[in-house]
Amino acid sequence: MVGLGCWQLGGDWGHVDEADALAVLHAAVDAGVTFLDTADVYGDGRSETLIGRLLQERGREGLTVATKAGRRADPHVPEAFTADNLRAWTDRSRRNLGVDTLDLVQLHCPPTPVYSTDAVFDALDGLVEAGAVAAYGVSVETAQEALTAIARPNVATVQIILNAFRLRPLERVLPAAREAGVGIIARVPLASGLLSGKYDESTTFAADDHRSYNRHGEAFDVGETFAGVPFEVGVPAAREIAALAPDGVSTAAFALRWVVDQPGVSVVIPGARDAAQARANAAAAQVPQLTAEQLDGVRRVYDERIREFVHDRW
Repeated sequence: MVGLGCWQLGGDWGHVDEADALAVLHAAVDAGVTFLDTADVYGDGRSETLIGRLLQERGREGLTVATKAGRRADPHVPEAFTADNLRAWTDRSRRNLGVDTLDLVQLHCPPTPVYSTDAVFDALDGLVEAGAVAAYGVSVETAQEALTAIARPNVATVQIILNAFRLRPLERVLPAAREAGVGIIARVPLASGLLSGKYDESTTFAADDHRSYNRHGEAFDVGETFAGVPFEVGVPAAREIAALAPDGVSTAAFALRWVVDQPGVSVVIPGARDAAQARANAAAAQVPQLTAEQLDGVRRVYDERIREFVHDRW
């Protein structure tokens, strides 16, 4: 299933004005998207608030909104993940979205010790029991964090970076999630646009775009920017991926279909800056399943061009 990632509607991807953001949301839903992923820190609540407007205008029926909590902690340390803070963060998200119960709240790439802290998950269980949250999951940086979370009995979902430039989750994470009945939300599926096929060595980005200011992890984990692949490495590798796509299928649609085809993936959440992108991403679900030759081609590009930069890091 193809959903919609809504980070860019809040910020960190260059400016997206309110009208365009709402147009993206409506276009995605009109195209059949039923899963929207956001977070309380995207634009300091702007992304959530815009989705809340969508829900007011269209209703919640048939839509699942996943948000995240924890990155508001300052400092972002394990001790900040208290029951009181989790309740305050989720209450704020409920207000932003205009709902009584959050469909899904995910711990937002917390410090690694949080995944092993019983009290944190007890607090999340309490939010479910209180009706503030219908289900909870985690958004992780590393495969090991994912495996630790999957072993928890009430974790419903794990969100992890998965794309043609990030194959490590295929080894253990996806099989473990399938066995445990845990959903997989695949984020950064286009490697921050590298796998859109639109960039070349001369492409630049706005100063307020994380693809400018976080190239080396200056603001947050560098794996969130171009999936941790150096830009100068990713551009030619993306051309090789593009060559694998059949006639009439864009590089982005091919890359999204690759994610959809991975056993255990519940939903992939590409972002979109305008309505046309939202419609094109949703249409990727209709691309024919990739052939064995195409899958082997993706693996070859990864092994030859990408593996050394990312595989053992995350």
